[in-house]
Amino acid sequence: MTAAPRPALSTLPEGRRVIRAEAEALLALADGLGDSFDQAVERLLAARGRIAVTGMGKSGLVGRKIAATLASTGSPAFFLHPAEASHGDLGMLTEADILIALSASGESAELAAILSYCLRFGVPVIAVTRAADSMLGRAGSLCLTLPALPEACPLNLAPTTSTTMQLALGDALAVALMRRRGFTPERFHDFHPGGRLGHQLLQLRDVMHGGDDLPIIGEDTLIRDAIVVMTAKRFGCVGVVDATGALTGIFTDGDLRRCLDPTLLDRPVGAVMIRNPKQVGPDMFLADAARIMANHAIPSLFVTEAARPVGIVHLHDLLKTGLV
Repeated sequence: MTAAPRPALSTLPEGRRVIRAEAEALLALADGLGDSFDQAVERLLAARGRIAVTGMGKSGLVGRKIAATLASTGSPAFFLHPAEASHGDLGMLTEADILIALSASGESAELAAILSYCLRFGVPVIAVTRAADSMLGRAGSLCLTLPALPEACPLNLAPTTSTTMQLALGDALAVALMRRRGFTPERFHDFHPGGRLGHQLLQLRDVMHGGDDLPIIGEDTLIRDAIVVMTAKRFGCVGVVDATGALTGIFTDGDLRRCLDPTLLDRPVGAVMIRNPKQVGPDMFLADAARIMANHAIPSLFVTEAARPVGIVHLHDLLKTGLV
């Protein structure tokens, strides 16, 4: 008789152990940050050139992410591979730059050439390591020391806890620099024009319809003529302005159906329009406009400046960006 297969052992406890170990390491890292973090931010901010980030192996992979995050949040940065640096890429470093070097042990032999170059040409080095007295720790003009905690790997060998701390510290530096630089959503959009993030940070002026496309009529316009404008402009509504050109109301195809009676076509639109419609400024982000449309169940928004309509944005415009 064939023996029944043994049930597989659950790895859930191990997964939870690893995540808890790394979470505890992050808390220890946060609690241990001191004046050296402030000093690192100020030195990065003061650099006349770019921020170079380097590291070997898993630290290098984390370094690539840190460099990318810095660059996308207003701090020009690039990743310098230690092996390629020894074969000509050291020429990418200038005396105006500053280097962030990552190594859990601080003894990565591949970093020696870069550290020697930085010492020779006066390029400041911010060391990120668990060992302040290591080769990297001693070579750094400033050392951000990671808590000396074991890796989450059961053999205490595979970089796990250490790389998680490196990544979090890199994010902390990037965000602190963002605040010090006064980095704005507009600048963020400049660096992220593609994808959902970029679309969220588009402003209404980037997508609104204006000029001859605006469905605008006066308060004395008859409903029959308002229908002609509404049909021609294809937004399902018309904006109504007073004698000064200020937006005072809106009349939609839904209002038309609700108000139908034998005398409607010969009445002025001002008598049946919805007064004080929602209006927004051209600098509003699409994401904010989408929330207004959703909260008030409206398909269109008039864009105004000093109460005068300068554009209109329809739900279809947001659909085209993939925002909704």
